[in-house]
This record gives sequence, C-alpha cells and structure tokens, in this order.
Amino acid sequence: MFNVDHQRPLVMGILNVTPDSFSDGGQLLTDSGPDFGKILFRAEQLIGQGADLLDIGGESTRPGAQALEPAVELERVVPVIAAIKARFAIPLSVDTSTPEVMEASAREGVDMINDVRALRRPGALAAAAKIKLPVTLMHMQGEPTTMQREPTYGDVVAEVGDFLAQRVTTCIEAGLARDNIVIDPGFGFGKNLAHNLALFRALPRFCGMGLPVMVGLSRKRMVGAITGRQTDARVHGSVALALLAAQKGASIIRVHDVGATVDALKILAATELDTKIHSQGLAAT
Repeated sequence: MFNVDHQRPLVMGILNVTPDSFSDGGQLLTDSGPDFGKILFRAEQLIGQGADLLDIGGESTRPGAQALEPAVELERVVPVIAAIKARFAIPLSVDTSTPEVMEASAREGVDMINDVRALRRPGALAAAAKIKLPVTLMHMQGEPTTMQREPTYGDVVAEVGDFLAQRVTTCIEAGLARDNIVIDPGFGFGKNLAHNLALFRALPRFCGMGLPVMVGLSRKRMVGAITGRQTDARVHGSVALALLAAQKGASIIRVHDVGATVDALKILAATELDTKIHSQGLAAT
C-alpha cells in the first residue's frame, strides 16, 4: 500500500481517456484511440503540480453512462499505462471494474485498482485476489445508467457503512490483504445532495473503520448544487471540500485540479502544525 501516513492526504490526479466523462471527456482521446502526446503532457502537468499518484480511466461512470465492452476499455487504458510508466516514476491507479483490465493493467505495472463497483462485476473479485494490488472499494447504488434516478435510502450513512464493511469482509475472505484495501463512500454515485452532505458529515465515522478512505468530490454535481457553478467553474468549491475532507481524516483525495488542491493542503498542514506547536508551547509555560 502507498504510504498514506502523511501530514496531508495523498492527492490522486484524474486522467480520463474517455469520450464522455462528465468534466474532461474527450480531451485525451481521438477517434483512433488515445492521444499520447496530450496524455503525456497532461501527466507531466499533474506530476509537476504535485500529484502523488494518477488515476487512469477508460470507462466513463458519469450519470447515464453506458457500460463499455472490455476490449474497448483495454485498448484505451493499457497502452496509456505503459506509456506513462516508461516516461514517469509515479504510482498509477486504474479506474476500472473489469477483470480483464485489472489483470492486463497489473501486467503493465499499475500500482492500484480503483473500482466504483467494489469488485462486484463477475470475475473482478477473483482477479483482484490474483494480482494482489491495493484496491479501492466504492459504494454505488445501482449502475451509472440509472443511479441518479431518484436514489433512496432509509439511513444513507448506515447503509453505505454496512455495504463497505460487508465488501471488506468478502474481499478478505477471498484472499485480499486488509492492508491493501481502501474504502470510498461514493459521493454522487446513486446519491442526491442530501445524501452526499450526510455522508460528508459522517466522514470521521468512515475513517474510524480502520482503513484508508478515498474521497472523490472534484467538480461534481454536489459542488454545483451548493455554489450554482457550472462544471468548469467548480475549482474553488472542490478545493474547499478537499480541505474539509482532509480535516475529517480522508487519506486520498481524487481531483481534477491538482495544483490548487496540493497548495491548499500544504497551507492546511502548515497552519495545523503551527497551531499544535503553539498549543504545546503554551501548555509547557
């Protein structure tokens, strides 16, 4: 597992090789496949801005997105992993639910699996147990095609917590090491604004489960609902949520705007350290 015992959370930069992701779809993909020039330039940008790891996605999971054939996802993702690994020394995550993509990505040297379906696709759990990489298990109600059609919960915090606890148990029983598991409440995946806010307020509860928690809030509809901003104008709201998530104990924060997030988290770490030193000094006098 990556070292998540830092003064600030790890910042995961998003690198989508898709035509239809909600914020950056189509920017790095042409009709003939990945645009490697743009991909490597973008990767270099994110690394220069301070990303701790990059998350490569070939299948959009935005609301309403259709499932992708494994062969297409493989064509998008695997060459990109190989190209970035050949050029840069940065850990890579692959954002996939597809067992074939997990195994092929592992062969190319990817460092982590980020699965919005928490290894529930047929064959995914067995593939993850075979490759023995760290994996993020995310909660999602339904599938991307339908998840935002009036999502309903009795108690969203309890239900998401129970789901994640059950998936962790299932994964450990299947042979995954507990130390290789990260959990993610799945903001925006089958949740409305009230659900998302309840989960965000409950982040300390999820962090108290004894596993690293990943948070993905960057530019999402939740930010737009609160601020009234369109997708490409949600940087400030996204960074604010990243800071609050860090204060609540998140270990990994997945973002589009790496530089702004890294700078804000550095300020948070410095001021919190100064506050602790000052408090300790007062206590000693």
